[in-house]
Amino acid sequence: MTQKTLGEKDMYLQNFQRESQITLKILKSFPEDKSELKPSPKSRNARELAWAFVAEQDVADMALKGNINFSTQGPQPPASMKEVISTFERASRETADKISRAGENDLNKMVKFPIGPGKMGDFRVIDILNMVLLDQVHHRGQFSVYLRLAGARVPSIYGPTADETWM
Repeated sequence: MTQKTLGEKDMYLQNFQRESQITLKILKSFPEDKSELKPSPKSRNARELAWAFVAEQDVADMALKGNINFSTQGPQPPASMKEVISTFERASRETADKISRAGENDLNKMVKFPIGPGKMGDFRVIDILNMVLLDQVHHRGQFSVYLRLAGARVPSIYGPTADETWM
């Protein structure tokens, strides 16, 4: 029996869908009444940090459209974690659908993306999508610390946690 090797787009979509489900699990574990938790003055509150997962879908959309533009601020987070979660669920599905419909040429198109203060570099759309996904994973790690600070249970991300053991 031969095993088919997944193409770059299919591998990305598998990773995106898996990571988005883990992020959703983390978001749903956060207590609604602690959404204003802010670990330090320079930190965002939990609801604002959770909104970053939605904002990342906007960046993915800009990449797919071929124009990354951070000059305008996106929408502000809604008043409740419940609304943030439902928006993230919808935005993630929409992102997966857009990527599913994108052709190889669309994903290999070069787009300007910030690489430092006032500096832009050329990246393939699929590479920007991967960076955005890695950013989601990064912010999810931050958010898991907020869970602990809020006194919530920290679910499994890639393995067992003190709250969700596997043995």
